[in-house]
Amino acid sequence: MAGSDMAAGRAWTGIGIVPDWPAPANVHSLFTTREGGASAAPFDSFNLGDHVRDEPLAVQANRQALAARLGARPVFLQQVHGDGVVRLGAGTPDGMQADACVATEAGIVCTIMVADCLPVLFTDVRGAVVAAAHAGWRGLAGTDGQGVLEATVATLTEAGARADELLAWLGPCIGPAQFEVGPEVRAAFVAAGAAAHAAFVPSAREGKFLADLPVLARQRLRALGVTRLYGNDGTDPWCTVSQASRFFSHRRDAARLGSTGRMAACIGLA
Repeated sequence: MAGSDMAAGRAWTGIGIVPDWPAPANVHSLFTTREGGASAAPFDSFNLGDHVRDEPLAVQANRQALAARLGARPVFLQQVHGDGVVRLGAGTPDGMQADACVATEAGIVCTIMVADCLPVLFTDVRGAVVAAAHAGWRGLAGTDGQGVLEATVATLTEAGARADELLAWLGPCIGPAQFEVGPEVRAAFVAAGAAAHAAFVPSAREGKFLADLPVLARQRLRALGVTRLYGNDGTDPWCTVSQASRFFSHRRDAARLGSTGRMAACIGLA
């Protein structure tokens, strides 16, 4: 979905955004916003993070509302900004340490929490497998050009998918006009491929750069043979920092308010 479509509100519904992409009919996906929940400020109101000092009963109520909306159980991971991937099954508990998850069974929902980092949802053209990945800059950069997206696509391949049959949807994240980074972040990406230069422009502060996470993710995905890419195009309506009424943002709110909530990108098979 283009930024202009998003600005017009074409895909907003219920407690979140329904991705606008040509996923098979048995694949269901959702990105939650901050609206429609039980949490008080600064977590108002649909915070799904249980690690951000929100009232536990409010988080529980929000997670129950999400499960009701999905009609299946979302599995919440312990995300560590790495490249670990877990295969989900009916008995997988919450709290597994990983930054991506893959499922081939109905009734289990791959779930990634974010508040500026880039969420990426995957499925294949047959609707046989789904995945969700948490792509902050550390996990996206990885080591020697191998990060969370590479690990996720590898696990999807192990599950029977082909890279050229995968679809990927990029959700809201900190936008390229807001994501100021140091030279070490730029160096981590450029070391893996000169094309990454295009995702960084000098900022107003000397020695700093503005980074475009969606561009970096699209570069990595295309290099893996994943070319059916949808969602976040780097325009302002997708930016978690600038869209304060709709999105939580760690960079915008954590220092000022003491904490912030978490949204979730969810995908599952019916």
